[in-house]
Amino acid sequence: MSNAEKWRDLGDRLVIASLAHVPFEGWSPRALQEAAKDEGLDPTICERLFPGGPVEAIDHFADLADRRLIEAAEQADLEGLRRSERIRWLIRQRIEAWADQRETVRRAVTFLTLPSHGRVAARSGWRTADAIWHAAGDGATDFSYYTKRATLAAVYTATLLYWLQDESEGFGDSWAFLDRRLADALKFTRFRTKVQHQMGHMPNPLQLLLSKTGAKRRFGVRQG
Repeated sequence: MSNAEKWRDLGDRLVIASLAHVPFEGWSPRALQEAAKDEGLDPTICERLFPGGPVEAIDHFADLADRRLIEAAEQADLEGLRRSERIRWLIRQRIEAWADQRETVRRAVTFLTLPSHGRVAARSGWRTADAIWHAAGDGATDFSYYTKRATLAAVYTATLLYWLQDESEGFGDSWAFLDRRLADALKFTRFRTKVQHQMGHMPNPLQLLLSKTGAKRRFGVRQG
């Protein structure tokens, strides 16, 4: 195991231990220090692991949740599902895995809404969307790579916020909300694909201009 992996695992230990304190202390230096004590670690380890403070610990927590999601996807049988069904399963799994820590997640989301934490929030949402697409088997490297992740990040974030307020049995309302958001995203994806296909068959405007003038230039020299 490399030093980076050992350091990451130590961060995992500290973040998981802090979950017992966050509902009372919030995502704060005190919560991290109490977690270090629980793990028999020097409290100063908090500042070395997360020099950026609690917001960096939250970012690590989100990364840990993404890694656990990928592990769960590898153990589950998703091969027989359509891509949209895989996405639904993965979003729901990402959220439900922390159902017993809903207050902790709520506090993390609230913390990230502060203006000074916008960059971390955006990076975290993008990373989660990327993890979900990869786990769903998407290997796109073209422009759709970005549009897919931006769209999914919006769907995931909206569902997470809905779930944090949901009091329905088994969070049924949240999963119905997720279905509606995914249906909307699918319509948008189909529309985008159709437009791209149509644009691919449109003539090059520069070629149209040249054909109308009856002139072509090659390396700056007029031909014909």
